[in-house]
Amino acid sequence: MNLFDLNGKNALITGSTKGIGEAIARQFSNHGAKVVISSRKEDLCEQVKDDINSKKPESAVSIPCNINHKEQLENLVNETNKQLGGIDILVCNAAFNPFFGSSLNIPDDAFDKILSANIKSNHWLCNLVLPQMIEKKDGVIIIISSVGGLKGSELLGAYSISKAADMQLARNIAVEHGPNNIRANCISPGLVKTYFAKALWDNPEILENTTSKAPLRRIGMPDEIAGAAVFLASDAGAFTTGQNFVIDGGVTIT
Repeated sequence: MNLFDLNGKNALITGSTKGIGEAIARQFSNHGAKVVISSRKEDLCEQVKDDINSKKPESAVSIPCNINHKEQLENLVNETNKQLGGIDILVCNAAFNPFFGSSLNIPDDAFDKILSANIKSNHWLCNLVLPQMIEKKDGVIIIISSVGGLKGSELLGAYSISKAADMQLARNIAVEHGPNNIRANCISPGLVKTYFAKALWDNPEILENTTSKAPLRRIGMPDEIAGAAVFLASDAGAFTTGQNFVIDGGVTIT
């Protein structure tokens, strides 16, 4: 028995055209799952889908979606069901952060957009997928949070608030739907080399401050987060629910 086998599973991953989301989609495909590539830009979705299919034919489909619009999330779920026949694994990865600085100066519209994209959209999408998981009494939900949700921040206050809420969203889903054999967990990466986090790792002072305090003395790579997602989505994680997996090179323990 291969504990990490995802053959026969369909996985929907938001924000999966780059960074951590793309790495998760590729590793899910490597382990046998069929994956939905989704982000706002159709051309990027098609590009990643085609590349995955060039290596494993018919293992990826492309369904563009802006997570900020409920009707687009509804279409995303409906199209996934239509093209793949159902959703076994949901990964809420897409996130938004338009503001970098003191919370004292954040505009109201930026604050609202962060909370809406990073909390409300995940809530909507989970609720759209949960009914079919309840019906078959099986399902996995993974929410990509952040170590920012575990501590205060001088520069990412609203984003950190939203990521703390994502941890609670996963716990609530785990408690409410565990009796239906549905597992929900969070993954909280530290600083990872993605375009989304470029403002942090591309700043020499911030990078030095982060890595100098990390036991591993470096930042992470997307595949190092994707490995945890494979664990949680597969039989290897069948007894794991309601948890928050911190993958940060040890930063939060120092």
